[in-house]
Amino acid sequence: MKIKDIVNRDLVNLTNCEQEPIHIPGSIQPHGFLLGLKLDSFLIDYCSGNTLDFIEASHTMILGKRFEEVFGLEAMKSLLDYITTQQMLSSSLLKMTLLGCEFVCTVHKSGEVYILELEPGNPHYKMPNEVYDHTSQFLTYMHSTHSMQDLCSLVAKGTREVTGYDRVMIYRFDSHYNGEVYAESRRDDLEPFLGLHYPHTDIPAQARNLYMKNLLRIIADIDYTPVPVFTVDDEVGKNLDLSLSILRSTSPIHVQYLHNMGVGATLTISLIYKQKLWGLIACHHYSPKNLTPEIKQAALLQGHFITSQIGLRQSQEEYEVSRKVNSAFDKIDTFNLSADKESFGEFIRQPELLQICNASGVSLIVDGNVYKNGVVHSDEEVIFLADFLTEHSISTSFSTDKLLNQLPNHKSLCEKTAGLIYHSLDLDSNNCIIWYRPETKSEVLWAGDPTKSITLDKNGLSPRNSFNLWKEIVDCTSKPWFQSELDATASYAFSLQRQLNMILVMKEEEKYRTLSEMLKEANAELENINWISSHDLQEPLRKLQLISSHLLVEQDMPPHVIDMLKRLNFSAERMQTLLADILQYARLKNNNDPYEVLGLEELIKVISDDEVESSDFQISITIGKLPKIKGIKFLVKQLFANLISNSLKYAKADLIPKIEILSSGAPRVFTPHVDGLFHVITVQDNGIGFDQEYAESIFNIFTKLHISSEYTGSGIGLALCKKIMQKHSGHIKATSAVGVGTTITLYFPVAGKL
Repeated sequence: MKIKDIVNRDLVNLTNCEQEPIHIPGSIQPHGFLLGLKLDSFLIDYCSGNTLDFIEASHTMILGKRFEEVFGLEAMKSLLDYITTQQMLSSSLLKMTLLGCEFVCTVHKSGEVYILELEPGNPHYKMPNEVYDHTSQFLTYMHSTHSMQDLCSLVAKGTREVTGYDRVMIYRFDSHYNGEVYAESRRDDLEPFLGLHYPHTDIPAQARNLYMKNLLRIIADIDYTPVPVFTVDDEVGKNLDLSLSILRSTSPIHVQYLHNMGVGATLTISLIYKQKLWGLIACHHYSPKNLTPEIKQAALLQGHFITSQIGLRQSQEEYEVSRKVNSAFDKIDTFNLSADKESFGEFIRQPELLQICNASGVSLIVDGNVYKNGVVHSDEEVIFLADFLTEHSISTSFSTDKLLNQLPNHKSLCEKTAGLIYHSLDLDSNNCIIWYRPETKSEVLWAGDPTKSITLDKNGLSPRNSFNLWKEIVDCTSKPWFQSELDATASYAFSLQRQLNMILVMKEEEKYRTLSEMLKEANAELENINWISSHDLQEPLRKLQLISSHLLVEQDMPPHVIDMLKRLNFSAERMQTLLADILQYARLKNNNDPYEVLGLEELIKVISDDEVESSDFQISITIGKLPKIKGIKFLVKQLFANLISNSLKYAKADLIPKIEILSSGAPRVFTPHVDGLFHVITVQDNGIGFDQEYAESIFNIFTKLHISSEYTGSGIGLALCKKIMQKHSGHIKATSAVGVGTTITLYFPVAGKL
């Protein structure tokens, strides 16, 4: 049988150190040994190379054999009981006797392998009751604290008492995974690390991922020599994932980092909150130090305590802020805005408007007007910010505690206001409300220069070795916004938007009310003009006609005078006709005659007979089978009289005028966009026609396509026809061509659709 080690010898350099495969080092720390058993057969497929330091069997003697074959049936039974009773998933430890030696064993599954990590039993370990006493005392102290800072200080103190490390720190991450020593317990002779910051590169992403999976990590001796893990050479690229391993060997870069800090041993416990790495309990010792598995479990319990309290303590800290914010929101939400500028000015001065998010200033832009309170910016700067945020915000809202990140070329502006909350109030304009916070300068103390975390020197890749205090002044940054403050501003912006929309609706209503009054006045004036047209103007026209008629019968009148009198008489007649048509057109809207069912054939036949009898020349009017419609008899009669009269007026001089009035048969739609069915009636003649481009304009009032000397009329006839069709909820269209006649199409809604 061939055996090989699985040590990962890939070269780590500056370009790939962020992807260093630290979960598969292929080696372990030497204070214990490792066995890897196949899940199905319990065949020993992996074994560390240091078994002879603990038992009288080398890795070459063990590999490839079944577990019970090497260690006996009693050990196999203990292992099976531990696995099958789910104790492997709990905090209980497996104690086993292997080849006459006592061991404490942790077991976990990695892929298709059970990994057993065995450490010698320690007869001097703390008894469970001692660990319990520490824990119960810690719980008593924990209930007496209120702030997160006090709780973390207590955890650091309690963890140090349980484990005996020289220094215990609570290490908290920010949103970018830069770390801060948030609490600390240390030997009196050691320099304090409390308040120091460490760059995110000190704990790279792959290490943070492992901290999420494996909550406890120990290095018993920084100067240890890694022990290779061997396996049966029966597969190419064979490897073993040690992510959950306690004995897993550490990245050489991390070991060098700890050397540079002067540390001899470490213990790290993960603090997980909302499925993210919130922080670490980091324990340092300045000489080699190992812990019994029982003490490790007690230390891990400290981590569980603090993670169970993170959400509660942070909620307590935010509760008072949230209570004050909600109180201010309730007060400001009762303020009723009106459309005048004084109302907006009074509104912006309300103190609760600042209190809903603990802002130092607020500005409101409505229809280009700027209203502000506590804002150090000019109106022009406020409008600039509003325009920028309207254009560049992904949604209708935006918040930041460092405006300089969005406006790097406007530092002076950002020094006045470092943080803001923006909410749009109108998608079609820059109407918005903006809350502001001032700059809060702060001093960040870094443990060494954060820009020099990993360097390349003559010895290869090396972590930074200087941990001298490095000060950084953080400017153009405001106090961060609490979630309760962001929620309150979002809710109020929505409420304010509703009020502004109501003001806009009220303005529109007032506008239409004013227009309606103006329209009523105009209609009254038009009716007065119609009265004047029908009465006051008719009388002088009749006198002109009477006088001109008397003068025409006088003897010995010069020819040119007679011609002028005839023209005067003709003009007076035209004026009378125009006034009569205008009056008829204007009165149409006031017609309140009832609708009734009309037989079009009978009604049109009466009109046709009158035209034939009164005509001085031969005409032909054909009436087809026409439907019954619902309409006003007087108006429908006037409609067809106008159309027939129009056809006769524009007849060709060399042809007998022919007019056909027909129905299309079954009702049909007018257009796909107009609901309902219509009776379709056509009035077709063989007259002079007109160019189709005028098919719409001929229905406009006073529109005439021919000069007055050739054809009489006021240009109101077809406009009157269109208005009659509108009165009946119908439609009218014209189709024509020069010299080939005209077809007028009428669309009457079927009975009951009016």
